[in-house]
Amino acid sequence: MPSELYKQINYAKAYRKNRLEAAQWVLENKESFPELLEFCFAESQEDISHKATWVLEFVCLQELSLLYPHLDSYFERLPMVKKDQSLRPLAHICELLTIEYYKKKTPEIQTFFSKKHKAIMTECCFDWLITNQKVACHVRAMTSLYFLGTEFDWIHPELTQIIEQNIHSGSGAYKARGKQTLASIHRFRITGKR
Repeated sequence: MPSELYKQINYAKAYRKNRLEAAQWVLENKESFPELLEFCFAESQEDISHKATWVLEFVCLQELSLLYPHLDSYFERLPMVKKDQSLRPLAHICELLTIEYYKKKTPEIQTFFSKKHKAIMTECCFDWLITNQKVACHVRAMTSLYFLGTEFDWIHPELTQIIEQNIHSGSGAYKARGKQTLASIHRFRITGKR
């Protein structure tokens, strides 16, 4: 018999309203969060897995700290996700994590977001940038890699090279985020400030 969470995320139409309602249900029933993560990475249930990632994205926008104790599991399975419908929200969550860790410097995330997690995120983000992904995935990867590059100095030169190679043929969104990222890298190089 399907769980209550399954019923919440197995909506017929992918309307924003349905995603928000399912996310709100998870926020009110936080004990369901580990099950939501399981659905996100359930390869045998592709239809439910991308719906779960959409809900996870909204949950993390509201309360990212729910993910912190599960970062090992999240990053262990992230490289295996290939479907665009799932990658877009998962890339957004990577961006949220780097902003929380590097820009906001939230104390709680400092104890959870490990070097191993950062290494996996870096690999995934570069992979998304150099493969045929939707622009939403590219721009989230750029921001994540920019912040990771403020800690790991080899990242910025690689990121700069990729952006400069692709910016002229990229979409408007790619060009805008690419220019912003290059400017941020330049500023960081000069001032050392994120």
